[in-house]
Amino acid sequence: MEQSWRWFGPDDVVPLHAIRQAGASGVVTALHQIPYGEVWSVEAISERQAQIAADPELGLRWNVVESLPIHERVKLGEGDLTGIFDNYRQSMRNLAACGVKTICYNFMPVVDWTRTELRRRLPGGALALRFNAHEFAAFECLMLGRKGAEAEYSDEVMDRARAWFNSASESNKSTLLASIMAGLPGAFDRYDIPALRRMLERYEGVTAEVLRERLARFLREVIPVAEEVGIRMAIHPDDPPRSIMGLPRIVSGAEDLEFITGAVESDSNGITFCTGSLGAGVQNDVPAMARRFAPKVHFAHLRNVAKEPDGSFMEADHLGGDTDMVAVIETLLREQGRRREGGEAEWRIPMRPDHGHELLDDIGKGSFPGYSAIGRLKGLAELRGVMVAVSRLRSLPL
Repeated sequence: MEQSWRWFGPDDVVPLHAIRQAGASGVVTALHQIPYGEVWSVEAISERQAQIAADPELGLRWNVVESLPIHERVKLGEGDLTGIFDNYRQSMRNLAACGVKTICYNFMPVVDWTRTELRRRLPGGALALRFNAHEFAAFECLMLGRKGAEAEYSDEVMDRARAWFNSASESNKSTLLASIMAGLPGAFDRYDIPALRRMLERYEGVTAEVLRERLARFLREVIPVAEEVGIRMAIHPDDPPRSIMGLPRIVSGAEDLEFITGAVESDSNGITFCTGSLGAGVQNDVPAMARRFAPKVHFAHLRNVAKEPDGSFMEADHLGGDTDMVAVIETLLREQGRRREGGEAEWRIPMRPDHGHELLDDIGKGSFPGYSAIGRLKGLAELRGVMVAVSRLRSLPL
């Protein structure tokens, strides 16, 4: 697999030379400065490529876009979307013209990945991302005041939610809101409570079936261009893979992935296989899903989570947590071998370590939550070791 690393551009506190030191060669990045729905010009794409390739000794290349975001109006189905689709297709053409041909994207309404704690202390002082069910219940039931939300939680979770809310300071509540809004680094939209209520009102009546059809429409609009220019579209699963704030989530399990990959039959219509997002769902057998959808995997996020009975979960070590990472990696290496034997020129699956713990000298440096250098370096080293061992034991191509 092509070992890669997410980089948030020139303002990222993790510099490009650190990516090379970590052992990665692929750079996963995006033009976060461009508002959603506007065209990514060849000039802007080329400028980012030049930044990545400025030191040829590093041997880095921009191999995956994460993400080319979808405007919220597409998910809402609001108004004439012709211009938005035209701009998205033009951005795809421009990326392909510059040689960047894998696009990760998601279809999560309003918010992206959601956590309630961005720096939960671990034994020894490391920091991790965490989702606390009772804190999220406090947020949407008692801070946001979403009608009917309490019925979606157990009595035990709601008791803990009320206790947290009653003892929380205004600073605690502001921190919780900021943590929930932090899921998409570089995003333009951040909401306070009134603005979030207004956005949720716009989704009233949008069921999972309605949102599915809007995703299918998006695929019908863009996949023909992807085929034309050689782009591989790779949808990212919901994180966590369940309804959030009453919003439907439609990329949460095997049935969802089956619908999406079948909505437009094309090699260009594929998946970002995120073991952490899928692994947070009690309904998901992640190694089995890897085997089932391997031919559709265009990009892989490899990380692990440890789930708890009340719906809470925390980012674990990359080889810890609930998912058998060795089994997933073996499946992806076997898929690479199938592609190579089939004569595919781009047979390697790009992967990156995701959501590392904040460790050692990185603590307090101000990196994006989950994206410090040392934690991801540790994760990539562990994953690389598994990849090499499985490759040699099973005679599979790296």
